[in-house]
Amino acid sequence: MVIMTTQKPQGASSLGISHALYPFGAHYHEIAADVRMHYIDEGQGDPVVMVHGNPSWSFYYRNLVNALSPTHRTIVPDHIGCGLSDKPDDAHYNYTLSQRVEDLESLLESLGIRENITLIVHDWGGMIGMTYATHYPERIKRLVIMNTAAFHLPSAKSFPLPLRLARDSSVGSLLISHFNAFSRSAAKVCVSEPMPPEVAHAYTAPYNSPENRIATLRFVQDIPLQPSDRAYALVSETEQKLPTLAHLPILICWGGKDFVFDRHFLARWREIYPLAKVVEFDEAGHYVLEDRAEEIEALVKEFLG
Repeated sequence: MVIMTTQKPQGASSLGISHALYPFGAHYHEIAADVRMHYIDEGQGDPVVMVHGNPSWSFYYRNLVNALSPTHRTIVPDHIGCGLSDKPDDAHYNYTLSQRVEDLESLLESLGIRENITLIVHDWGGMIGMTYATHYPERIKRLVIMNTAAFHLPSAKSFPLPLRLARDSSVGSLLISHFNAFSRSAAKVCVSEPMPPEVAHAYTAPYNSPENRIATLRFVQDIPLQPSDRAYALVSETEQKLPTLAHLPILICWGGKDFVFDRHFLARWREIYPLAKVVEFDEAGHYVLEDRAEEIEALVKEFLG
């Protein structure tokens, strides 16, 4: 186990991220003693809760917040260790899927958000958000799903070698923690067109030291592949319960050039939710909301309307 010094959050401006690019007030929720979760809370109306993955943060949803906050209350947390949230060491926080779900529940309870939730998920946000949704199906009004999973690796899909190295090797751990390889590579390979420099910087800026990269590493190490992995049982439970949400309005927006969450994952979502509206963007990457921002914003606004 690597023990790192507890890191306090830095504001977006102190990380060189302009107010024009990330124009949101800072809000914090205490998860545990001396561990605070940062979140966006913009607008009024029925709640739209957006859950990000790894190695992104609430910045991923910035344009969607701007598009929806005039008519809805938009809530976007930064997971502990990510974005503008605290980045505690292993002695002060349990970097596991079950804890992430508890964190989301704790935040929404503190805000009194218990009904009419539109849940938007991406990457690890799918596993976290959909587990919450299966725990509280009566609270969920709609689902928007983007390049993610809430189930085990499909049988036809092999686990990508780069993730295998990052998850299971000391070399992979070193590259992530000391060279920010995961965040930097994601900013390049997760989009079909190069990001503007200021956008690419914003994705990587919160992970500016080995101590501040603990979550990007722990997320990868927590990927459950076999029953002995600590998140495996919870993923199995969530996967079994996913059909209980099949009656809801569901929109799936999918980037076709994602080498991890590829056609095998989309096929599994179609199997679970056969009535969902599916929009595929063949030339978009894993960060589908970067590659097709305007189209997805329009789709989601229509979906909510």
